[in-house]
Amino acid sequence: MVVYSHFLSQIFMRTAIQPTRATDYPQWYQEVIIAADLAQVSPVRGCMIINPWGYAIWERIQRILDDEIKRKGHENIYCPLLIPLSHIEREAEHIDGFAKECAVVTHTKLKKGDNGELVPASALEEPLVIRPTSEMVIGDVFAQRIQSHRDLPLLMNQWANIMRWEMRTRMFLRTSEFLWQEGHTAHASEEEAHDHTREMLACYKDFCEDRLAIPIITGQKSKNEKFPGAVETYTIEGIMQDKKALQMGTSHYLGQTFAKSCEIQFQDADEQRQYVHTTSWGVTTRLIGGLIMTHADDDGLICPPRITPYHIVIIPIIRDEADRKQLLDYCKAIQEALEKAHYHHEKLRVMIDTKDRKPSEKKWHWVKKGVPIRCEIGMKEHHNDQVCYSLRVSPGHKKEYIAKETFIDQVTTWLEKMHTDLFAQANKRLSPSECPIILTESALDQHFSKSNPSPALIYWSDDDARENRLQEQYKVSIRCYPDPEIFDQPQQGQALFNPSAKGRLALISKAY
Repeated sequence: MVVYSHFLSQIFMRTAIQPTRATDYPQWYQEVIIAADLAQVSPVRGCMIINPWGYAIWERIQRILDDEIKRKGHENIYCPLLIPLSHIEREAEHIDGFAKECAVVTHTKLKKGDNGELVPASALEEPLVIRPTSEMVIGDVFAQRIQSHRDLPLLMNQWANIMRWEMRTRMFLRTSEFLWQEGHTAHASEEEAHDHTREMLACYKDFCEDRLAIPIITGQKSKNEKFPGAVETYTIEGIMQDKKALQMGTSHYLGQTFAKSCEIQFQDADEQRQYVHTTSWGVTTRLIGGLIMTHADDDGLICPPRITPYHIVIIPIIRDEADRKQLLDYCKAIQEALEKAHYHHEKLRVMIDTKDRKPSEKKWHWVKKGVPIRCEIGMKEHHNDQVCYSLRVSPGHKKEYIAKETFIDQVTTWLEKMHTDLFAQANKRLSPSECPIILTESALDQHFSKSNPSPALIYWSDDDARENRLQEQYKVSIRCYPDPEIFDQPQQGQALFNPSAKGRLALISKAY
């Protein structure tokens, strides 16, 4: 009897995603991507095909961020995918940082070999690197466009794809090719460039929290973690459900490093030649990976209402073909009424699923995709002037019945509560209990000996050997020196591993 009861409990507790988060988090992540049909593996090793639902989320990210970037005065540009090797070589630290990840084009065409197979034919005079980032090529653009202080600041942005030959890949988190936005700016002064670096970091933080419902830790990267060639690198870090950190975007103050490599100079008001100060900053399709790992559950993706491609999906339940037109007209009327309403400064996005599939298949299709509100409407609801609906975040996907007009009036309230609740749930991972301060080596040993340790705060002074020890012994890295408003802790204290030195408050964590 006990065995039979356990068997029944397993049936009723079964989730759409197997394994669950608690059983195997990395595999759960992959299964969510498959179940939500976000992406699939490409024939090219380490690359992915982004499927329509995944790309629809990326388009939402792109459109919202693009509008914000343009509001701040930036113009979009597009530069070639291929960069001459000699151009990249001009900045030694930069190329050293990316050399192992570069994919290189060496030939121009194919020909048939002796056995009929296709082989590279004509070698290029100079190898071409598939861009791992665009600082050097955009530096050339700046050098041509900037002559006078009247040309500054020069604010540009590019939406593009990037190639970095990764050894260990995971869809949306780390792939050999990915999509991103990269901003590049040139300024007359260090202060102005540095302020712009911080401004764009704040833009990313606002976007992640306001649109993706992901709480963000902002801060400066340590010396070993900064971008190759940068003077300072700032980061936005999210804490995922498995308590690992994810770098979700970066903003770099580049000083005059790239200006000198690319000869970007201007004549100032006193007619003196000066090098500009530059910045670069970017986010990638990794944001979708962060979205999954922050909000998804054991039934699939949960799309925050402000980023979801559809707010509401209506599923007509047609049991008799004679009722088809009448029922579809009822669903269409609901759709049109909903599309007159606005949520978060945008019209509601509503679709009617008329595909020839069983209602149960449609239900789980949209549950796994994470659409915030799902409606199932049959002739009973039509006759009663009702709507049967379920919120994606409702336990057990519980169905509710409500008058049509009340449903239309309440939808935006439910969406806003959903966003607020998702953010609050994720924000618990930044609480003092989940992100404690550690002051001694013994406490560090104890904390990171746990099977699933949370991030922690320590006091740190830059030291290569000790930073390597953190990585080797504890499998953690310094994620950033958090901005003062993030954690309610003194910003300086006795440095861990070095009692004679003062250290800065630092966030350490296992990370992706």
